[in-house]
Amino acid sequence: MSSFKTENQQPPQKISALPDNESDISGFGRRFYREGMGGDRFRSFTILCKDSDLWIGVDRESFQSGMIEYARNKLIQLRFVLETYIHEHPIFQTSFVPVETKPGDPEIAIEMSRVTKIAGTGPMASVAGAFSEYIGKEVLKKYKVSEIVVENGGDIFLKLRKNLTLSVYAGRSPLTGKIGLEIPAHATPLGVCTSAGTVGPSISLGKADAVMIAAKNCALADAYATTYGNMIKITDDIPYIIELAKQNRNILSAVMICGEKVGICGQFSIKPTDKS
Repeated sequence: MSSFKTENQQPPQKISALPDNESDISGFGRRFYREGMGGDRFRSFTILCKDSDLWIGVDRESFQSGMIEYARNKLIQLRFVLETYIHEHPIFQTSFVPVETKPGDPEIAIEMSRVTKIAGTGPMASVAGAFSEYIGKEVLKKYKVSEIVVENGGDIFLKLRKNLTLSVYAGRSPLTGKIGLEIPAHATPLGVCTSAGTVGPSISLGKADAVMIAAKNCALADAYATTYGNMIKITDDIPYIIELAKQNRNILSAVMICGEKVGICGQFSIKPTDKS
């Protein structure tokens, strides 16, 4: 389940946006995995609001300085809407099982409820992926960029014109950073989300070092990463969970790592990424 703090129900105020600077990433500690993102391909910036910390990269030809403030304002609005809804419906934040919404509820809450009912987990399991896709689509619509990558704590929305390989970070596993999932441009837009029981602040009931899920809907990918991550308690669980993912038509590809074992399935290629 993704981390999301709502201790202050007033409109979020602590926001900053940084231009492309791969050696200076602010937020909740140094997100060092971002240092290898983008390179010459993307012009990037970050926007922060409480525990929402989004890295956004767009193709350099499409970048406009105004999109930093635009994306930041969209994040402020989205946080305010969801925090207000949670204040009125606190079970939405704390439940580990699906929660119903009703017509007239905020669009973000309805979408999170919808995808987590499919994946069988609590609504907040999809929040980071939902935010990535919402902000990404808003920037796409406003600026008509050719490529965009929005990363929110390992939950990524992508729209590409060339293939891109995403390295799998799996904490202390000896496999961390050694394999990557190649995302074909023709399959985008889509979401690629990662859950871990041994890394990061998000709540997980399992012991997987990484469960990476690719799906057309980024919030759904996030929810399924949580669901499958919760199910992996030991390395021997991987074959069974991979078989579940193979049979799931919503999942385009999956990578699951626990210790020294890895399970892989789906449409996308796996590539070695170890640069040591």
